[in-house]
Amino acid sequence: MKKILALTIFGLCSLMIGHAQTKPVGKVQGTLVSGQKPVESATIELLRVKDSSVAKISVSDKAGAFEIENIQPGNFFLLIQALGHARYYSPAFAITDANPVQSLPVIGLTIATKELSAVTVVSKKPLIEQKIDRTIVNVEASITNVGTSALDVLEKSPGVTVDKDGNISLKGKSGVQIYVDGRPTYLSGQDLTNMLKNMQSEQLDQLEIMTNPPAKYDAAGNAGVINLKTKKNKQVGYNGSATVGYGQGVYASTTESLNLNYRNGKVNLFSNLSYGYRQRFQTLTIQRKFIDAATKIVKSNFSQENNILNNGEPYSVKLGMDYFASKKTTLGVVFNGGVSDYGFSSGSVINIADPNQVLLSQTRAISNNSQNWKNFSTNLNLRQLLGKKGAEITSDLDYIQYRSSNQQNLYNAYYDASGNSLPGSRPDTLLGNLPQDITIYSAKLDFMQPLKNGARFEAGGKTSYVKTDANAQYDSLINGAHVQDINRSNHFVYEEMVNAAYVNFSRPLGKKFNAQLGLRMEHTHSSGKQLTTHIDFTRDYVQLFPTFYLQYQPNEKNSFVLNYGRRITRPDYESLNPFVTFLDRYTYEQGNPNLQPQFSHNIELSHTFHNFLTTTLNYTNTTDIIQQVLEQNTSKNETYVKTSNIASQRQYGISVNAFFPITKWWTSNLYANVYNNRFHGIINGDLITVGATTGVFNAIEQFKFKNGWGLEASGFYRTESVEGVFRIKPLGSMNVGVSKQVLHNKGSIKLGVRDIFWTQRGKGESKFSNIDAEFQQFQDSRVVNFSFTYRFSKGKVGNVQRQRGGASEEANRVKGGGN
Repeated sequence: MKKILALTIFGLCSLMIGHAQTKPVGKVQGTLVSGQKPVESATIELLRVKDSSVAKISVSDKAGAFEIENIQPGNFFLLIQALGHARYYSPAFAITDANPVQSLPVIGLTIATKELSAVTVVSKKPLIEQKIDRTIVNVEASITNVGTSALDVLEKSPGVTVDKDGNISLKGKSGVQIYVDGRPTYLSGQDLTNMLKNMQSEQLDQLEIMTNPPAKYDAAGNAGVINLKTKKNKQVGYNGSATVGYGQGVYASTTESLNLNYRNGKVNLFSNLSYGYRQRFQTLTIQRKFIDAATKIVKSNFSQENNILNNGEPYSVKLGMDYFASKKTTLGVVFNGGVSDYGFSSGSVINIADPNQVLLSQTRAISNNSQNWKNFSTNLNLRQLLGKKGAEITSDLDYIQYRSSNQQNLYNAYYDASGNSLPGSRPDTLLGNLPQDITIYSAKLDFMQPLKNGARFEAGGKTSYVKTDANAQYDSLINGAHVQDINRSNHFVYEEMVNAAYVNFSRPLGKKFNAQLGLRMEHTHSSGKQLTTHIDFTRDYVQLFPTFYLQYQPNEKNSFVLNYGRRITRPDYESLNPFVTFLDRYTYEQGNPNLQPQFSHNIELSHTFHNFLTTTLNYTNTTDIIQQVLEQNTSKNETYVKTSNIASQRQYGISVNAFFPITKWWTSNLYANVYNNRFHGIINGDLITVGATTGVFNAIEQFKFKNGWGLEASGFYRTESVEGVFRIKPLGSMNVGVSKQVLHNKGSIKLGVRDIFWTQRGKGESKFSNIDAEFQQFQDSRVVNFSFTYRFSKGKVGNVQRQRGGASEEANRVKGGGN
């Protein structure tokens, strides 16, 4: 199968490359510089000499290069505009059948002389931007994002859903990979959730949502990639911003952040400092029926109520420098670090009743958890331009380190139906010390070569190494003395190396078609060692991941895009640990060393009308899907949460996104996604089929008034859905916010209320085989947030550099820290 796939892709590439050798059409090309530096993202307008009307528009790339193709014969000139530079008008030139290509000499742009100390530019970006391969969310464009976390911002983004545990899905599919500035976080599960809760919205510039990323990206992620882009320097001279915020729900929270940037000559310095404090409550209730697997008769009823108080205090710092060694060479270094102190206290009441709901016994539990999470990363990057045609090489070296400590105390007391201590039982106390160390190395190299007639060739490779060391040590407290609990303690070490290579080719196919074809190969070698029980395992496999894009643009108002991609989701590191982890007296979690990766085939067809309405049809087929399932020991009223390759999943759906102005002062963004999920497989020996058709609806209405006032109302609603073997009830919320520009547009005040009617309360159930469980959950989601931001700058507007690294999927699978 792999040979057939490789031959097919080779044949398609040959066909496309052969087509690239056909007779060229009219074209003008050139390069823009400012001093010795290329000018990126300049707008180049091709104007007709006879009436100065616009014929075509293009944008310069990172190398300052631009090309305008498919030009009909005639006389033209160029108007070039770049932020912070004076307008440039080129001499007139002619495109003829005899001379169809105009290669212009290097164009030098003059920097505008107006200083920025007297004026502050306020962003006018739209909230949502729809690109050919991604959806972009501009975070600051939404008033109700003020004072929130990155997880809160994700939750209200189009197509994104967040469940009660903070797990992220995209268009109804789990397995989203989270990147920060183009680098993977190497975290997964609760650790990824905690990191996103600790990242403040004030640190974010944009979200890039990609459901089918090209071959350049890691193949990991069944649902695609979400890249969180942090704020970056865009000016010559110095600039920055300072933000303070306060939030009040049932409990209070604060946010503070400072961005400082300086650029002059060959050096660009940038930094970000942030601090936050958050305290929130959560109430979780669970009901379970323990059913005999053979007779299907209820043996006992179990109900549990947990009241949890969370607190977190994260600090983070980002420091970086770009050095422009020459007009073709840029070197960069970025340091990221953070410390998070967080924890929770929980009080639980667990009632066990007979089949007729007559109370038999009660367990009262108190749990305290104190955690410290430290992370540090270093990125070294290089960008080297080659020749005059825009070819470039980029490389990244990354080192990432996570260190965590976790102190857990659990106290249980047992009572009869009358509230008296159970005869023959006494309270017990379990003490846990759960340190975890994660080390990641990554190296990445990419090459890009523009070809004739608008074609482009890309190739690259990456290698990464991950080691995670988790040493869980439990003691029981007996008669005031610590006694090691050998049966619950375990030490697990996991190592993984992934080597990857890719090729990507794109080019126009005539005047109305564009195509892109890519192939990525990944070799994975991993090993796990359970040092306590001496259970070891190894994995070694090679997989191919093709991607394909075809765009058809019949006219200026309509554009169609068809894309396909194969992707992989590897098991989380901790999910492979075969040891049993103690969650509470009656609930345990057990890993599975036999877990296999899951694979998915994703197909999408989208249509964009007039650059404001995008409709997408999607189909996904996933095999060996990785999901948590429940197993019960009826005689002991115990539940085991296990991760298994339980089933296959099929999903098809349609989404519609519209962004348009209703009036000059009112803009609307509407998003709707309707999809059908169906899970089919064998669980606990029974054939299970679970499915549902789900609708997700988002609306964001923004109003701009005189004197710098702004207003926003937004909300979402999700109908009943399925997440593996869990059926989730409908859920929704509404947010409102108001903003005011002050201090001559240098300052902004924002006041927002999230979940104003406190309707964001999760409910769900899991019923299959001998499992019958329900849950209800609500938390401190109704919060009033206030913030003040002051912006300052002195200098001239300039270019923005990369400021990011190349680490990828590995970080999304670590279980780390934060609250």
